[in-house]
Amino acid sequence: MGDVINEYVRSMKIAAGLNEQLVYDAWDAVSGVSEYTVSKYLKNGVLYCSLSSSVVRSRLFPRRDELVRKINAYLLEDELFVRDDHGTGLVKHLILQ
Repeated sequence: MGDVINEYVRSMKIAAGLNEQLVYDAWDAVSGVSEYTVSKYLKNGVLYCSLSSSVVRSRLFPRRDELVRKINAYLLEDELFVRDDHGTGLVKHLILQ
């Protein structure tokens, strides 16, 4: 079933937009700080997250690599995520603002 869904997503050319939304959802689920997240932006595999609390940002800062690994693991478990999409793939780096 997952292959059929991925093929449909590719044929409709919505993989990049869907993947981007899945990355944002993964951030909310993995980070646990969605209520402090003001905005999220994904460009060239870099996820930029603006946080409303400097305390939360300073606590997450040393965990960036761990968060990237968890986000990517979360994405790979989602059957809607299209891994080989050239527009939006796995997260390579996390910038906290």
